[in-house]
Amino acid sequence: MKEISCKLLVIGAGPGGYVTAIRAGQLGVDTVIVDFQKPGGTCLNVGCIPSKALIHAAEEFEKVVHAGHAKSPLGISVTQPTLDFPRTIAWKDGIVGRLNTGVSGLLKKAKVKIVDGHARFRDGKTVEVETEIGQQVIRAEAVVIATGSAPVELPALPFGGPVISSTDALALTKVPERLTVVGGGYIGLELGIAFAKLGAKVAVVEAEGKVLPLYDAELTRPVSKRLAELGIDVLTGARAKGLSTKGDALVVETADGAEKKLAAEKILVTVGRKPVTEGWGREEIELDMAGRFIRIDDQCRTSMRGIYAIGDVTGEPMLAHRAMAQGEMVAEIVAGHRRSWDKRAIPAICFTDPEILSVGLSPDEAKKSSREIKTGLFPFQANGRAMTRLGEDGFVRVVARADNHLVLGIQAVGQGVSELSTAFGLAIEMGARLEDIAGTIHAHPTMGEAFQEAALRTLGHALHI
Repeated sequence: MKEISCKLLVIGAGPGGYVTAIRAGQLGVDTVIVDFQKPGGTCLNVGCIPSKALIHAAEEFEKVVHAGHAKSPLGISVTQPTLDFPRTIAWKDGIVGRLNTGVSGLLKKAKVKIVDGHARFRDGKTVEVETEIGQQVIRAEAVVIATGSAPVELPALPFGGPVISSTDALALTKVPERLTVVGGGYIGLELGIAFAKLGAKVAVVEAEGKVLPLYDAELTRPVSKRLAELGIDVLTGARAKGLSTKGDALVVETADGAEKKLAAEKILVTVGRKPVTEGWGREEIELDMAGRFIRIDDQCRTSMRGIYAIGDVTGEPMLAHRAMAQGEMVAEIVAGHRRSWDKRAIPAICFTDPEILSVGLSPDEAKKSSREIKTGLFPFQANGRAMTRLGEDGFVRVVARADNHLVLGIQAVGQGVSELSTAFGLAIEMGARLEDIAGTIHAHPTMGEAFQEAALRTLGHALHI
């Protein structure tokens, strides 16, 4: 094959990689992007997008089932609801396919050359790509490593047979009768709740003392309540030891040291993700590491001149929107613009039921800054829009400095609160104070009014509570 030369080479076409390439192309940078799978990476193909499609389908089905088995407060009655799961999966796959096509179209529009295959560094400026028709050599002035992350495998529960990863869970062709989830973090609970709504009997095994251990108890309490309502068995302080002899159950060591078997058709392991730092020739170049991640500076530069790294491979939080923001910045730096990473906050969302949203510092984190703080919480039980949607279980909470009322963090738990993430993020990014939020007119009736009311309550004069 003829050797390719370019100004910018992007390894990995996930959210971070394809955004880097598109923005670079828009700026007139000669760009090549390489990946062995369809554009969109884990997020679009086997993560964020398909999981949210499955979650939505599960929510809709659960609503119909609830209407069929109880007296609906809305006066809706349905008999014998059924689920055509293959059709659900086909709808989910159709969305993924449309977005794949869309990303490919955007890359072509930006005049980015797409190379399908596995990339491997030969040296700091040269990459070999194994394609279906042979080896392609690419030389670049700058390279962006955007190789993403992969599910963590437990030694006692290697993937295969009944033991599945989140990727496998999204490819199931039928709803398992019994599903045991190992790991009570956001991925495990999102999928566990979805499958419970679709009809599976679900159990969750979490080694820590509570599910969603990275969030405070006030935020996770409504989720724990909902898990019980859905009939999901939760074992905290428990450790998965392996499969039973017959392979039809998970052997668990409970918090009191006893051994218990949980019957399961499928065992979903969601104990975290690891950066993909192997398989692309890292040993051929000299990159400083920060533990298991690639070390970068505030411009995503690695220890090697001309090599950048973005996204999950560079550390926490492993979120698609972080990778996208990094990628846009790097593209502009390569194009000669002056940029650096100065983001104040990165929103984090759990698409559980109810959803959890956090931007900036929690009350405990803010207290560690040695500053006196003020917090205010407004419950959705006092929000008209939430009540009309039967989603009043939850709240919005604001954390601010006591001296100048600068907002340090905003959290929420409730139905659909993920859609408030932009408002929360914008408030912190713009350096809003409590008076700014309280003085902004919020439309009525909306869930967003709880944001204004939380700020008013922090100031000491909420209007509707």
